[in-house]
Amino acid sequence: MAENLYRVELTASFLERLDSIEAFLTEAGAAFAYDKLLDELRATVIPNLRRFPRIGRRYLDRPPQSAEALAQLAALPAGAASALREYLSGDYLILYAEAETDEAVYLLSIRHHRQLSFDFARLWPSA
Repeated sequence: MAENLYRVELTASFLERLDSIEAFLTEAGAAFAYDKLLDELRATVIPNLRRFPRIGRRYLDRPPQSAEALAQLAALPAGAASALREYLSGDYLILYAEAETDEAVYLLSIRHHRQLSFDFARLWPSA
């Protein structure tokens, strides 16, 4: 019996986050880690999501607590938040959505665990 494989799509926001990770790792003197990340995405993450689109933990199992994140969730179309999942791969957390109707997985965001959520240098410039 043939296995149904999902399509895996990289969204613009995911690609922007990859660019920010590349800059972060380059600045930290670890540019080689970016190539390792791309290899991991190609060899493991994407094939896993193609075969097992529900492999990640449901995002709403641990909903965010910040007012900003809750407002963003509320702004999503009805039912969209329940399709959000998290996939942990090494030092990276990947946010994705499964769309059963077109058998696709949409990679929405990725973050290195050491990246800060806020640009504190910009928020508090030195005098």
